[in-house]
Amino acid sequence: MRKFALGVTLSLLLLGSTFSVAENLKFSTWHAAVGREVQTVWIPMMESIKKESDGKLDYTMFAGGALGKGPAHYDIVKNGMSDMGYFTATWTPGKFPLSEILSSAMWIDGKDKAVAIGNEMFELALKHEFEDVHMLELNGCIQSFLWTKKPVQSLNDVKGLKIRTPGGLQTQYIKNLGAEPVFMPLGDVYTSLDTGAIDGVVTCPPLVLSFKLYEVAKYGVVATFGCVTEGVAMNKSKWDKLDAGSQEIITKVANNPFAHTGGLDHKSYAEMIVELKEKGVQLHDLNPAEQEEWFASFQQVTRDWVAAQKDPKQAEEVVRTLARVVKKHGSDAVAIPPEWKE
Repeated sequence: MRKFALGVTLSLLLLGSTFSVAENLKFSTWHAAVGREVQTVWIPMMESIKKESDGKLDYTMFAGGALGKGPAHYDIVKNGMSDMGYFTATWTPGKFPLSEILSSAMWIDGKDKAVAIGNEMFELALKHEFEDVHMLELNGCIQSFLWTKKPVQSLNDVKGLKIRTPGGLQTQYIKNLGAEPVFMPLGDVYTSLDTGAIDGVVTCPPLVLSFKLYEVAKYGVVATFGCVTEGVAMNKSKWDKLDAGSQEIITKVANNPFAHTGGLDHKSYAEMIVELKEKGVQLHDLNPAEQEEWFASFQQVTRDWVAAQKDPKQAEEVVRTLARVVKKHGSDAVAIPPEWKE
């Protein structure tokens, strides 16, 4: 009987080592559950982590702000309500002052490139702003345009319009163009456009598609406004509890989730522009002189932003660093004044 009991105990131990319970990672994002971001990036990213760990790492997806509103997502991860998540730094003004520069206007037609630039800036100049989480990646956004109910083809057409802004530098861009910035949750934009409470919105193509804004904003101006500063972070305690192999897998996949999954990358961006046109959205390219005037007003915003920082010299160096990094990655940071570009 004793031998039988020992045999059963040994068998259970062996079974336990073979069929160990997976480590569940809670992933949070404000992106809509049915939106392109969740379907083509976050779910594939977490599935890839699960597959590469042979099921040792599993996940639960909390999309659509299930754990809290958009601006709360950094703290949701920091405080352990979620183990891992996508947050938007721009929505908490003053919390990440220097990182706000990643939201400045740049020609970036793929989130994979935005992450490559953001990760490099993180290592060179911004790491100190995120010390209370384990950062997996940092990025600016793909280029955002101005989407309106009525055609906009010049600066005169913008003056006096009420334009929803995601916050950050875009707010001042809108002011400098003579329009009135209005901050509101993206989920309220459709109704506000439909009722005429606002005249337009500054955002990126995937969110125009995800929130069906093409139904109420049929016109887009192809003049990049940049967008927001965002990233994927992990709760520090959760990260520290994982073994080295699990950490290596997560880092490999999430260091540039858009490149890893192919979601919202350069190819996807081109497809989204075609899709928007097929849905009846008319895109207007500014003539070179008009575009230069728009971007000159954005460059003044950058000068004012530097002057307003706690340490203007440090802020100017961050801007100069961004100019070098963006150029290295084959893009143009149009909001950086020429005197700060090498």
